[in-house]
Amino acid sequence: MSTNGILIGMAGGTGSGKSLVSKRIVQNLGSDDVAVIEQDAYYKDLTYMSVEERAHYNFDHPDSIDHEMLLHQVKELLAGRAVEQPIYDFAKHTHKEETKRFGPHHIIILEGILILYYPRLRELMDIKVFVDTDADIRLLRRLKRDVKERGRSVDSVLEQYEKSVRPMHQQFVEPTKRYADIIIPQGGHNMVAINLFQTKIESLLREKA
Repeated sequence: MSTNGILIGMAGGTGSGKSLVSKRIVQNLGSDDVAVIEQDAYYKDLTYMSVEERAHYNFDHPDSIDHEMLLHQVKELLAGRAVEQPIYDFAKHTHKEETKRFGPHHIIILEGILILYYPRLRELMDIKVFVDTDADIRLLRRLKRDVKERGRSVDSVLEQYEKSVRPMHQQFVEPTKRYADIIIPQGGHNMVAINLFQTKIESLLREKA
């Protein structure tokens, strides 16, 4: 459990609606109090690989995340200190030279498909959430996002989904549901679950006031 700040871990498959849930919580509680850290910012820098090797890298395996850096920066934020968060270049699969100054914030939502996988991160969390959405809906959302926002072709997205995203989800992501305190079906469109989630956050805030 965290001490000074409140840490919320939010996992779920790719395209499950984690970002929309986080966005609704930030809107309801206020951006001054709540900040969202995305796991994707902590992908390992693949500068040492060739462009072809990077294209075939498994980004859905737990080893793709620099979880030591993530753990260190989360601890710093919970202690009330700001951090220099890496900025990941999804086109080149490398870290950009510049960083993003982040924090401090009272409530931190840690969001990503593998967030509940790492035991030392779980130990710091006050609330653990799993956003649960049907596989076909998640695939469609990922397809739209990667083509529109990351410049990917439809064929490359589908190939990656078949070869790594789906098997990694079944092996590493779906099993972490058992660690969740709250499961939110249908993602950001489930307002009843989101309201219950927000009530729990507000309760924690009162306890730590």
